[in-house]
Amino acid sequence: MNSKLLLAPLALGLTFAMSGCDSDSSPSAPHMHNPPAPTTAPKTILEIAAADTSFETLAAAVTAAGLASTLADTTKQFTVFAPTDAAFAKLPAGTVAELLKDPTGDLKDILLYHVVAAKVESSTVVTLSKATTVNGKDVTIEVKGGKVYLNGTTMVTVVDIQAKNGVIHVIDAVLLP
Repeated sequence: MNSKLLLAPLALGLTFAMSGCDSDSSPSAPHMHNPPAPTTAPKTILEIAAADTSFETLAAAVTAAGLASTLADTTKQFTVFAPTDAAFAKLPAGTVAELLKDPTGDLKDILLYHVVAAKVESSTVVTLSKATTVNGKDVTIEVKGGKVYLNGTTMVTVVDIQAKNGVIHVIDAVLLP
């Protein structure tokens, strides 16, 4: 089985795990790439991830962990810090395969650590020092050198990908709770 396909749902779930943001600091907004305005109606977070070849592992992980219906739900708003396939590739060899052995255990917990239960656009993210994820644990947020970092080392590389049910911010590493 392709490990990228298995990790995709993991990354998507991780991205959606962040919620309950705390705004006790206000650094200046960093200069980040914003995607072009969509020419069609936005898709759900799940549809966007599934259609983008950069998120194959995340999409597969989300499906394996049973979180696909959550990320397709248009009655709720989420922020997903979405790791790319390259981010999953940075994990130690065998990590994804091991997580997939029990997708509703650690994999689901990791995916939910990437999700916030509210739509938080980049203009707000840069004013926060932390965000509480759907799994209940906080992710720290800081602006360094004009870039946003989560937990000190994970960089946000693309911001504000708009979806019907929230927003996606792309990250360069998998967040681990």
